[in-house]
Amino acid sequence: MRICELYGSGDPVISFEFFPPKTEAGYGGLYRAIAELKQLDPGFVSVTWGAGGSTRRRTAELVLQIQRELGLTAMAHMTCVGSPADELAEVLEGLASAGIENVLALRGDPPRDQPDFRAPPGGFQYANELVAFIRAHWPLCIGGACYPETHPEAESPDADLANLERKVEAGASFLITQLFFEPEHYFRFVARARAAGIDVPIVPGIMPVISVANARRMAKLCGAEIPAALEAELEAAGDDETATLDLGVAWATEQCRTLLAGGAPGLHFYTLNRSPATRRVHENLFGR
Repeated sequence: MRICELYGSGDPVISFEFFPPKTEAGYGGLYRAIAELKQLDPGFVSVTWGAGGSTRRRTAELVLQIQRELGLTAMAHMTCVGSPADELAEVLEGLASAGIENVLALRGDPPRDQPDFRAPPGGFQYANELVAFIRAHWPLCIGGACYPETHPEAESPDADLANLERKVEAGASFLITQLFFEPEHYFRFVARARAAGIDVPIVPGIMPVISVANARRMAKLCGAEIPAALEAELEAAGDDETATLDLGVAWATEQCRTLLAGGAPGLHFYTLNRSPATRRVHENLFGR
């Protein structure tokens, strides 16, 4: 199933993101999470590429396994980081020939020891170049990323939006946002994108808070603001993991309700390879 064809059918499309674990023990937890979340009948699931392109083989293998063995539509992330075009082409050819129809094309985060992103020799500098490369050679449905609160490296919100236009013009047929915590950020961003002529589905990315430290780290990495009200509640929860989880579920539930009521075409959950928080939010929204 081509993911871009799922949107606009009436019901919101619910999807989940996973990442390839670093250890064999981690795979056990991942498979349990996928099995539990499969019961929620997601439109699709995605698998990240890993920092610096470090997990590209495991990403491809996991995507194939999920689609073949679990019967879920699976999408592979792919980044410009760390891989020349011929290596990316090898992975893309393998995915396409195995029946994978969807790819999320990203620039990717630079390695920690190389904070200023540099295109690898024979590779790509920007996500729109990767999108154009994929579109020119494979009949895949291509997704892209966007930032409701502006990409941390962008010169300005307008420059960031211009970059997004180039990505869509190159062939991205749907967009998934980075995490954010205030629905208004999404609605303002979508309004600006539509005014600029971007008419593809824009799907909000949701990360229920399960850890104070992780939420702060991810927000900083993505250029997302933690609202003062949420920050105060996190402070009050302190080191109480149960209270933090309950708070994260409650906040994400209200965020999602507002987004869906305002016309969001779906919800893409950053699961962190765990199912409880996402399952609870889903149950609050849909009763199962």
